[in-house]
Amino acid sequence: MRQAALASRPRIHLDRLDDAARCGGGSRLCNARRYERSEARRDTRAGHYERKLHTKAGEVRLKMSKLRQQTFETAIIERYRRRESSVEEALIEMYLAGVSVRRVEDITEALWGTRVSPATVSELNKKIYGTIEAWRNRPIEGEHPYVYVDGIVLMRSWAGEVRNVSLLVAIGVNHQGYREILGICEGAKEGKAGWSAFLKHLKERGRRDVRLIISDACLGLAESAAEFFPEAGWQRCIVHWYRNIFSHVPSTKVREIAAMLKAIHAGEDVVAAREKAVRVIEKLRGLRLTKAAELVEAAVEETLTYYAFPEEHWRRIRTNNPLERLLREIRRRTRVVGAFPDGQSALNLAAARLRHVAGTAWSSKRYLNMELLRDQQMTGAITA
Repeated sequence: MRQAALASRPRIHLDRLDDAARCGGGSRLCNARRYERSEARRDTRAGHYERKLHTKAGEVRLKMSKLRQQTFETAIIERYRRRESSVEEALIEMYLAGVSVRRVEDITEALWGTRVSPATVSELNKKIYGTIEAWRNRPIEGEHPYVYVDGIVLMRSWAGEVRNVSLLVAIGVNHQGYREILGICEGAKEGKAGWSAFLKHLKERGRRDVRLIISDACLGLAESAAEFFPEAGWQRCIVHWYRNIFSHVPSTKVREIAAMLKAIHAGEDVVAAREKAVRVIEKLRGLRLTKAAELVEAAVEETLTYYAFPEEHWRRIRTNNPLERLLREIRRRTRVVGAFPDGQSALNLAAARLRHVAGTAWSSKRYLNMELLRDQQMTGAITA
C-alpha cells in the first residue's frame, strides 16, 4: 500500500526546474530571451555549472547559470551556500546538545546520506559565537535581589600541556520571582582578582539592587562581593560548609555529625540557630573533634544570613543548588570535548549551553514569590 501510494505521487524533475529557473532568471538579468538579438540586451549567457546542495531529503545537484558580465544569484538559494538553512541549524543543535564533532560525520551520513566534516561543524559554530558574545555582554535589566555565583574548572591545552581554565557563572532571581542567567566569564583562577573582574563585569552591565549573594566560600569572593555590592548580604552555602566539616570527621561519624549540623539550620529563627550551634560545638569538643568544632565556631554565622529574609525563601536561598544544577549541565556537555584548545572556546561552548537553557522552561517557571520580600522590605524588617 505504501509503495503504491509513493509510486502514485507526481515526481518532480529537477532538471526541468533548473532549466526553467535558468531561463527565467537569465532572461531577466540579460533583458532578453534565449538566442534573442536586441539592443536592450545587457548581457549574454556563458553556459552553466553544477553545484551540490545538502538538504534534509539528501544531496541535490543544481545547474546554475553563468553570465559573461553579471553574477547569477537566485532569491531562494544564496550564492555559495552548500547546505539548506535547516540542515545548518540541525548541525548546530546537535553540537550544543552534546554530540561530539567527530560523531557528527556518522550521524549526518545516517540521516541524509552525506558526511559533514568536523571542520564544517566548527565553521558553522563560529557563526553563532558572535550572537553568543552579544548575549553574554547584554545589559542586565530589572532588579535581582538574589544572586547565586560559583565557578567551574575545565581543561585546556596550553603549549602541549593540559591546564585548568576557570569559568565564573552568576544567575539571579528577578523581582517577579523568575530565574535568569546574569553572566559567565573566564577567570585566570577562582581568586580575588578573578572574582573582582567578574563582579565588576556584572555591575557595569547594570546589575544593582542585590540584597543577597549566595555562594561557596571561594577564595576572595566574599571580599570582592563586599567591595562591589556593599549593600548586599552574603550567604555561605550550607551544603558546601557541611562538606568542609566532614573532611575533618571520621567516616564512621559523618552520619551523626550531619544530623547535628542540620539541626542548626532547622531552628525557627536565628536566635535558636545560634543557641543550637553553641551546643553542637560543645558536643564536637566532647567527641574530640577539635578541628570540626573550630570550623563550626569560626564560620557558622556566615551560614545564617538567610534568616533575615522571608521564611518561605529559606530553603532555596541557603544553598547554591540552583546554580550547581546548571554547572552539572555544562560539565555534561563539555565532557565529550576533553581539553579545549583555549579558554575562549571553552567559554563559548559553556555560554552557548547556558543560553540554550535560558530559552527553556527553566527560566519560565516561577521560582520564588518575591511579593513576600517586597512586603518585608516595606516593613523595614531586612537588614543586609
